Amino acid sequence: MNRILVIFLLCALGAAQIAPPQPAAPSTAVNLNDSDNARKARAVLDQTIQALGGQPYLAYENKEETGRYYPLYHGRTQSTGIPYNYYIQYPDKDRFEVIRLKDIHVIPGQIDIGGVKSKKPDLVLIHNGDKGYETTFKGTAAQDREDLENYLRRRHHSLEHVFRLWIRDPNVALFYEGQSVVDGKECEGVTLLNSQNDSVSVYLDQNTHYPVKIGYSWRDPKDKQKNVEEEVYDNYKLVQGIWTPHSITRYFNGETSQQRFVNTATYNLKLPDSMFEAAVTYDPKAPPKKR
Repeated sequence: MNRILVIFLLCALGAAQIAPPQPAAPSTAVNLNDSDNARKARAVLDQTIQALGGQPYLAYENKEETGRYYPLYHGRTQSTGIPYNYYIQYPDKDRFEVIRLKDIHVIPGQIDIGGVKSKKPDLVLIHNGDKGYETTFKGTAAQDREDLENYLRRRHHSLEHVFRLWIRDPNVALFYEGQSVVDGKECEGVTLLNSQNDSVSVYLDQNTHYPVKIGYSWRDPKDKQKNVEEEVYDNYKLVQGIWTPHSITRYFNGETSQQRFVNTATYNLKLPDSMFEAAVTYDPKAPPKKR
């Protein structure tokens, strides 16, 4: 009898060991922004969205800019300003045209620009998704790889992407950085950090709540050095219910690299898809053909 009981117990233990494991209780999603600091950061960002125009700012589909831009080297430029047209189709298309003024009459002692009859782009840069094209009098070429990577990085860290994409991502952590003075204005800073350990910082005017500066850093894959890029915004004007900066200054590692002054801005135009389409017609790196 004892022997039968022992065998029964051993069989029971063996059955228990091979029994299928019970499923683990589902893990609770971690809220990265469940803190007073993060809630403060969110409140400041929401306040800025409302100050910029609220839903019209978040929902505009495209934008046209005209103005003049100044490329700078070591903070200096010899240019008197280059006229441009800039078309942006959210979220990933744009067209930048450098304009040449034709029929400018040069008279001894003065320049008469009253005879300007037409404008023709000298250079057109088109971005569509992750592709870039450059059109000149020679034709259309694929944009230089390094230039394209720099552009895509700037687009990913742009104000539009921060306020439309970054703050909606549950995997992005928000950090309120406190008060500071930026470009002579009292500001509040907010840093956004995503799951790829990539971050962007936004500085917001305490009085108007408009963005004053945006900044981010990245490491050069060649020399492994850290680079810091920043854009400063000023001269906000109300355009179709959206407060729009009309002065944009870009910095690279603390030095001014470009300034852009907007003359006119227009939202939600009927832009044809063909404006953002291009086809490569030549390779600038290819050796010249023998005649």
